[in-house]
Amino acid sequence: MGMGSDMYRQQILDHYKNPRNYGELDEKTYTHAGENPMCGDEIAIDVKLDDDEETIERVAFRGDGCAISQASASMLSQELAGKSVAEMREMDRDDVIDMLGVDISPMRVKCAVLAEKVVQDGAEIYEGEKELDKTTTEDDE
Repeated sequence: MGMGSDMYRQQILDHYKNPRNYGELDEKTYTHAGENPMCGDEIAIDVKLDDDEETIERVAFRGDGCAISQASASMLSQELAGKSVAEMREMDRDDVIDMLGVDISPMRVKCAVLAEKVVQDGAEIYEGEKELDKTTTEDDE
């Protein structure tokens, strides 16, 4: 545990206490919600796509849960702005854990990846590839 991890922990706490892009978008292309029942994390994410339907213009989220799930959603909302939908869909848990910058115990990975799963499922539902009311990390192995 070097000094680096303390800095990252500060970053997670900062995003948890002062979440970026928290709230609702007036104009959104799609919105989707999900939960991590193990930890009680709940999250809803709004995504606004550019007119080209391929670029993410803005992301907002609201929800409640542990610091890791909320910080992950906050960081992701910043990270995704300007990215393509294709790039977003290619993200995986390693990308999320890199973004958070801390070693996450297996139990907490579900908290960390909740926002990523919600935003990806939302895209698939929007594009008509998936039917799902709510994302849950229960199905996640």
